[in-house]
Amino acid sequence: MTQPTTTTGSSQWPDGPMLAFDVETTGTDPETARIVAAAVAAVGGDTPPETTTWLLDPGTEIPAEATTIHHITTDQARAEGRAPAEALPEIIAALAEPLAADCPLVVFRAPYALTVLARECARHDVPFLDADVAPVIDPAVLDKQAERYRRGRRTLPALCEHYRVRHDGPNDPVQDALAAARLAWRLPRVHPQLAAIELTELHTCQQTWAAEQAAGLQAHLRRTDPTATVTPDWPLLPAPADEENS
Repeated sequence: MTQPTTTTGSSQWPDGPMLAFDVETTGTDPETARIVAAAVAAVGGDTPPETTTWLLDPGTEIPAEATTIHHITTDQARAEGRAPAEALPEIIAALAEPLAADCPLVVFRAPYALTVLARECARHDVPFLDADVAPVIDPAVLDKQAERYRRGRRTLPALCEHYRVRHDGPNDPVQDALAAARLAWRLPRVHPQLAAIELTELHTCQQTWAAEQAAGLQAHLRRTDPTATVTPDWPLLPAPADEENS
């Protein structure tokens, strides 16, 4: 395991402002999934959370399996949702300004949500964030690094239960974003070694940790499927070659 350097005292990020982001989509493949709903939650700084939400019409049928999870139907999205080309610039703007000020972006399982957002932006000719999206805090990566041998599920609701963090409604983008932010606040208190890492270095550490975790999962999967692959990229999957060259 890579051992990060630490500061002489606790860094300030666990007590400072954070911005949490979550999406609900049409599917599980970030390369093809469309955003149905999104939420941004600004937390910390001794002020009540401020949330912004978007409901989008993805332009495609929302599969029944997806509706079962987030309860948004195709008819609802068509009647009440906004065109992605209109909503996506607002989402990007809501993320870009805090990131430019080094406010950490909290995203649970960041490679999925951020990749979905990036592909949607490419699809609708909307400029995405900088290629190096940072600093990002991913509670899924931090938890796996801090308690790598703990048995049991590591979904967002499972982590909230394990760390005794409030979660008012799974698969609601606002509540999922707020729950991820609470985990980002809670994790460095349960595992103080995380709080001792400066925010910029923590981002770099998570890139290393996520790659190590992916390698471990791939090795496990290959016990039964020799062709299984798990991408090591974090917090964003690289664009497909044809997209990069377009």
